[in-house]
Amino acid sequence: MISLLWIGLIALLLLALALDLGVFHREAREQSAGEAALWSLMWVSTALAFNLFVYFAYQHHWLGIGYLNGVAIGGGQAALEFFTAWIVEESLSLDNIFVIATVMAYFRIPAESQHRLLYWGVLGALVMRFVFIISGLALVQRFTWATYVFGTILIVTAIKMMAHGQEELRPERNGLVRLMQRFIPLTSKHEGCAFFIKNTNGWHATPMFIALLVVESSDLLFAIDSLPAVIAVTADPFIAFSSNAFAILGLRALYFLLAGLHERFIYLQQGLAVILAFVGIKMIASHWYHIPTGLSLGFIAVVLTVAIVASLRSEPKVPEPPPVQEH
Repeated sequence: MISLLWIGLIALLLLALALDLGVFHREAREQSAGEAALWSLMWVSTALAFNLFVYFAYQHHWLGIGYLNGVAIGGGQAALEFFTAWIVEESLSLDNIFVIATVMAYFRIPAESQHRLLYWGVLGALVMRFVFIISGLALVQRFTWATYVFGTILIVTAIKMMAHGQEELRPERNGLVRLMQRFIPLTSKHEGCAFFIKNTNGWHATPMFIALLVVESSDLLFAIDSLPAVIAVTADPFIAFSSNAFAILGLRALYFLLAGLHERFIYLQQGLAVILAFVGIKMIASHWYHIPTGLSLGFIAVVLTVAIVASLRSEPKVPEPPPVQEH
């Protein structure tokens, strides 16, 4: 019976993607900040509405849902876990947005083609998160030592973020891109939203396709961080995946809203590092003490608020003028 709930969730996600590309964004065009804000509000409202559904589904055990390893999960606990996992994934997505913005600029992707590229990037991200979350939860349930591994990954990642900051993106060194070059030639010419073009010399991959490869491989690395983070919040596969899915669906609208503000949120990465370290410690300590989900949510909200407010109150960086050459 639980499979019916999974079928309904997958159908809902596919319907949302189909309406997005087939109806609302059928024609390639540049998305304004105002439109992106409305779409962001819509995706947030959709996630909160689904959160309400999770509450009632688990509270009344619709379709047999609401049990984990034979133990009943209350609606309040399920809804809190969903909301916390969704907030964590939304927070980590902010860093992903700035990486995607760098990729778009590097490959000079036209503004009117960026939504189409992000659409396929989101579809690939959903598939990867599903595989990662289901496999990760199965691993943790079977081998308790896996929680120490995942917790350590989060703490090490947090330390690297604090010590080294955002590493410089070098798409030309991307493993998938270099592998792709062995099988099909590349072209620097853009052809609208096309990923491949055919000329007298055969098929060539456009910058759109190479950028998509870089975006997908970057999301694979981000998934390594988000997987342990969501597992630390909930052990329920349905809550874990659905919360991540709704956060990822709203990623495109957030991108068009926030992509140009990377230099403004100067303390955001430090805030995300603190959150990752906290979740990693929570995961490792879970064998001795369970930190309540509500407390975790409050801590994450405070850290994000402090990082954002501190960034907004700081003086914007002014680019240094070029050096004057003496004649």
